[in-house]
Formats: sequence, structure tokens, C-alpha cells
Amino acid sequence: MPKSNRPKSTSRLIIAVGVIAVIIVVVALILLSQSRVQPLGAVRLASDPSLGLPSAKVTIIEYGDFGCTTCRGWEQAGVLKQIVAAYGNQVHFVWRDDPIITAQSPQAAEAGQCAFDQDKFWQYHDLLYAKAPALSISNLKSYAAQLGLNTAQFDQCLDSEQDQAKVNQSMAEARGYGFIGTPSFIVNGQKVIGPASFDQFKSMIDPILAGG
Repeated sequence: MPKSNRPKSTSRLIIAVGVIAVIIVVVALILLSQSRVQPLGAVRLASDPSLGLPSAKVTIIEYGDFGCTTCRGWEQAGVLKQIVAAYGNQVHFVWRDDPIITAQSPQAAEAGQCAFDQDKFWQYHDLLYAKAPALSISNLKSYAAQLGLNTAQFDQCLDSEQDQAKVNQSMAEARGYGFIGTPSFIVNGQKVIGPASFDQFKSMIDPILAGG
């Protein structure tokens, strides 16, 4: 008497149904995640972390990367602090992301923007450089907790990549200037490539403030 194929057919049917169910769940989760991400508006895309007054006579824009050892060295050398101490609100210092050095740089850049969304960018900026190269997703989230950010909001921001468009915009600007490394700077429209010293910035700032 021939053997029945019914058990095998039933098993295959169960497996097929299970696979389809898993696919449906995965697709639903992806769609749910995408539905939570709102496109960034023009105001947010135009907003950058900054120090000083936008009306200042001198504007310095840094294109930086949290995974860049040279950027970290420049920050830890205290050049920015020297500029702020010497000129205060006479200089408007602006941060823009150019995460091109390491594989973890883009997610660190987005994390910085998520911190900016909670008005804690500069504290987060300093902590990232202090903790680098530990820039994994779990690291980035733990740093937000250390600074007392709303972790649910931060985690959702980072996981959803909601600020990726802002990071990409800044990267495109850096390529437009012809920058191929970090840190790079723009001082009132003039390019400064590499980790310039305080004296180098001073030699550019003083003539501008003097009206030269």
C-alpha cells in the first residue's frame, strides 16, 4: 500500500504559513517605523548648533566628525574655548557634520543632532570626544542617559534616523566646498583646511573686527 504524502504536505504548508507571517510582521514593523519619521522642515534643516550671536561680525563654521582623531585632538587642545574666551559674542561659531572618517561617524553625527533637538548638543559634543572611539549605538544612547536627556525621545530619534537628512545636507555642503577631510572650517567665506591653531584664527578674526 503506497505511503501517504499528507504529513509532509501539511508540514510544508505550516512552514510556508509561518514564513509568510514573519514577512508580514517585518514589513509591518518597517512601515510603522517609517510612519513615525516626519520629514525635516526647512527651519530644522537650516538650524545648526552654534555658540555666540548669529549677528556677529565673524562667523566660523566647522565641518567636523566625531570619529576623527584629528578633530578630537583639536577640540581637546581647547582652541574653540580660546576663541570663545577671547571674543565672546563677537564670533558666531557653527557646527556642521561631515562624518566621513569612520564607519560609526554617521550614527554619531545623527546622535549629536538628536541631542541638539533637546538643546544639549554642546554637552553631548564634548562627551562624544571624551569617550571616542566608543561610538556604537549602545554607547551613543548611554551618553544621552548620562547627560540626563529624555532617553525615550533620544532613542526614537536615533533609531528612526529622523535627522539623517540634516547630516546629509551638511556633508553635501562640505563636498561643495571641496573639503576631503576633517576638521575643515569656513571663516566669513574663507576656507581653512585642517586643525588651525588659535593664533591662525586670531590672525583672520582681528582684521575683520577691526574693519579691515
